[in-house]
Amino acid sequence: MAEEIKNVKIIFVVGGPGSGKGTQCKKIVEKYGYTHLSSGDLLRAEVSCGSERGQQLQAIMEKGELLPSDTVLDMIKEAMIAKADVKCFLVDGYPRDVKQCEEFEKRIGKPCLLLYIDTKPETMLQRLLKRGETSGRADDNEATIKKRVDLYYKATEPVITFYESHGIVRKIDSEPPVEEVFSQVAEAIDGLCQGCKCST
Repeated sequence: MAEEIKNVKIIFVVGGPGSGKGTQCKKIVEKYGYTHLSSGDLLRAEVSCGSERGQQLQAIMEKGELLPSDTVLDMIKEAMIAKADVKCFLVDGYPRDVKQCEEFEKRIGKPCLLLYIDTKPETMLQRLLKRGETSGRADDNEATIKKRVDLYYKATEPVITFYESHGIVRKIDSEPPVEEVFSQVAEAIDGLCQGCKCST
């Protein structure tokens, strides 16, 4: 476990493509002052800075292969250590399977809460197709979205089950309007983290 961040609270935010987890993370940061770490943002930053590691990651992604878990975890750990004086980290987009959960706990620490932003597959599809009208992202098309949603469910269900056994999963219904979704999120954070360092 990383000594520099052993007393920092960690919240995992899990949700499928188009679930609105990015929006909810922004609102959590605004209300609680937590530090948001997105594995996707860290990867994009690494690739765009042109480092040797970034070039290796880009080559792997261009082949459509999965990125090595260790590399992604190293990047999250480095980002956390660089900001070790914060109250709480919101980790978004990681872990993606149970092995990653175990490695994260061994090398970084245990989360105090997992926010599961639950969205119906058809809602995710509609939201991403709408985003695709303006985003210009090549992966915002129906066939690719369905594949991404399917992969998300296969990977995420075991993660949810793993943390349900720890008693830290709070399921958030992301179908209502954004503010209603956030009131569920705030209730989960206030309820589980009452009296602990990450709610002050």
